[in-house]
Amino acid sequence: MVGARRRGAALEEAILQAAVDELTESGYPGLTMDRVAKRAGTNKNAVYRRWPNRAALGIAAYHRLTATTVEVPDTGDLRTDVLELLRMANRTWSSPYGEILRGLLADPDLLAQLGERAADGGSAMWLTVLGRAVARGEVRPEALHPRVATVAVALLRNEFVTRGVPNAPDEVLVEIVDEVYLPLVRSR
Repeated sequence: MVGARRRGAALEEAILQAAVDELTESGYPGLTMDRVAKRAGTNKNAVYRRWPNRAALGIAAYHRLTATTVEVPDTGDLRTDVLELLRMANRTWSSPYGEILRGLLADPDLLAQLGERAADGGSAMWLTVLGRAVARGEVRPEALHPRVATVAVALLRNEFVTRGVPNAPDEVLVEIVDEVYLPLVRSR
């Protein structure tokens, strides 16, 4: 007896899991619609009906792979909270997941699609930390702006993207916080 044909959510889940597995094993350069379809036990048409191209599938798989609930630090001190957020980002970007992300970022067309998937531009955690600092009187409310809030992580991302470092040393994180981030948010 042949197994029941999967449809809808069950088939989509199988395809997405196959894409996650391919991305983990081969990175974005090795991700192909053919390999995903074969691993999922379906045909390429079924994959293309759900994801129009390899880029869209790669992004969906990456988001599935990295989907976790991040606890926003709340130590009662802005500097300590910001350093912890940067250290968390550094650990992620230094991990195999970071290698996959760098593969995705190497494709300029994917950059825009990745940004679209992160509707808040990644600012929610940073605004939470800044909001708490405002409530404690550490910074003025004018600091609560998404671009200001994410300056530290943008500078860390720059270390990975333009300098090609596999892991930013902790001294760099401290420098970003002490020399750029804290003076910026406290001057607003």
